[in-house]
Amino acid sequence: MTNPMPAFTALAVRVEDHIAQVHLDRPDKANALNEALWQELRTVMAWADATHEVRVVVLAGHGKHFCSGIDLAMLMGVQQAIKDECPGRTNENLRRAILDLQDCLTSLERCRKPVLAAIHGACVGGGLDLVAAADLRYCSAEAHFSIKEIELGMVADVGTLQRLPKLVAPGLVREWAYTGRKILAEEARACGLVNRVFDTPEALAAGVLELARTIAARSPLSIRGTKEMLNHARDHSVADGLAHIATWNAAMLVSQDIQAAMMASMSRQTPEFRD
Repeated sequence: MTNPMPAFTALAVRVEDHIAQVHLDRPDKANALNEALWQELRTVMAWADATHEVRVVVLAGHGKHFCSGIDLAMLMGVQQAIKDECPGRTNENLRRAILDLQDCLTSLERCRKPVLAAIHGACVGGGLDLVAAADLRYCSAEAHFSIKEIELGMVADVGTLQRLPKLVAPGLVREWAYTGRKILAEEARACGLVNRVFDTPEALAAGVLELARTIAARSPLSIRGTKEMLNHARDHSVADGLAHIATWNAAMLVSQDIQAAMMASMSRQTPEFRD
């Protein structure tokens, strides 16, 4: 590995066939997001982005559940961590803490490599914020989702309310956010929150890895550009998106990858691409 892997305490990470398999690794806590896990998510995404051998990231969870949301012990400790004798500075500290947590999840979008979320069991609160930032979402039949923050008397503040309306009908997001009700796997598929439901967690893991292998076999340069364009188009007008892709392809279109793809097509072979 040309880019050494950082040490992790709350994640389990391994690379095989150009795929970084990243598992939330706090199964005894239902993978609740503690301080270490928040920060390590950003670290692993930056590492995957910078590591040439990694072409795709698969995000999953060890244990019975994908993620039970923010660790309540961490939530309870926030007040002490931000405390200052000046109310204005206390409030500024809280704002900076929220922005930092937001950035930990935005790191999934910032990573140039596609991030595929494989979700089983519970995916609630901060877990839903997390997968909303992924490129693709898949789940097993027993999975369920909810915007849990409303039950804690708070407004979800790290991405769910901003990203979900770009993924599913805004009216559904409002219903989920106002009620906190459980969203079962089939509803998640029907509304487009997940692409596909697998029968079991084992089938989910195998199916998502197979999809990741398909993506990893494509031109890495083209995949990175496609992610850039899709993320840009989501947040900009059509005219802005067209201008952006014109500039991108003016710089990136002529590449070894396109030559390899054309040569392989003519010889009816599978193309091989550089990392």
